[in-house]
Amino acid sequence: MSSDSTAPLNVGVVGIGWAGQQHLAAYKNNPDVRVAALAGQEPEMLAQLEAEFSIPATFQNWEDMLASADLDAVSIAVPTFLHEPIAVAALEQGIHVLSEKPIARNTAEGQRMVDAARKAGRVLDVAFNHRRRGDIKALGGIIDGGELGRPYYAKAAWLRRRGIPTLGSWFTNPELAGGGPLIDIGVHVLDYALHLLGEPGVISVSASTFSELGPRGLGGGMRYNASGTSHKYDVEDFSSAFLRLDNGATLVIEAGWASYRAAEDEINFTVLGTEGGAELRVVGNPSPEIGEIRVFKDQDEDVADYELAANPGGAHQEVVDDFVRIVLAGEEEWAKHDGSIALNRARIIDACYESARDQKEVRLA
Repeated sequence: MSSDSTAPLNVGVVGIGWAGQQHLAAYKNNPDVRVAALAGQEPEMLAQLEAEFSIPATFQNWEDMLASADLDAVSIAVPTFLHEPIAVAALEQGIHVLSEKPIARNTAEGQRMVDAARKAGRVLDVAFNHRRRGDIKALGGIIDGGELGRPYYAKAAWLRRRGIPTLGSWFTNPELAGGGPLIDIGVHVLDYALHLLGEPGVISVSASTFSELGPRGLGGGMRYNASGTSHKYDVEDFSSAFLRLDNGATLVIEAGWASYRAAEDEINFTVLGTEGGAELRVVGNPSPEIGEIRVFKDQDEDVADYELAANPGGAHQEVVDDFVRIVLAGEEEWAKHDGSIALNRARIIDACYESARDQKEVRLA
């Protein structure tokens, strides 16, 4: 790790797929960063990105990158089973870590990452970019401002008609991915929902998972089909969970890669409060930057509903910029960002899978 934390940060990126490219582009736009190294398994894409982003050192193996490059921070944008070994190795070398979601395949791996961050005194952050959406922020503003009163019921979902990602790839192998849509896109739903509700604790979960289309080779669609497949379909393709919260509220989440529903993807959030309600719907594939937000209120016993305007959010750029800001802020700030929120999400996801497997409610507190 370089010794002068006030100089531009030397950053490495592991992974050259879509997520890795989002990190590279965001780092390029940040004046406090120098992308010093890139690691990836596909030689042609590695060479293309090396040239596009003027990266001085590239590696096929992440181990070689950590051993050879002088890095302050690293982004991890690779299949989920690699998050824990790369993060722990980097943290043990004193390198700050920004990982793609989910934090890991399960709570145990996530806990090892958090423990490594705390022991090293370094930042461990996880890229929950959907909470950075402008419409999520706008909705959060009226909830936090008390306009809806006390939220007591909420439901949130990310649903696809035919959206199993790369059918037959690592995404559909639980040993590599940790699960199906619940851990893949459902963790985003869980994150933005709990974030909007003010981070209540989860007392218990009761969940169901279904695998009805994927094992039959259905539900991939043109956008998500793999060019070549090597794994069986061994995960769910739809999930639903009922969460009891420690403030007396209830949260229902759904995550589905494939089901017989409307053709376009939908991301949504509905909340009922004591003084009003609200609904966010983001419909389209790819998701539009701004969804439709409706607020439901009464005034003098008359309906006073309205639509709430929002600006586009910051997506991965904001995730990366915040990570860089935290790293540059120094040790007092580092201790506040040890991956705990992402680990909390992993515990809840694990409990949902346990509940679905054993067909019972699982208590977390």
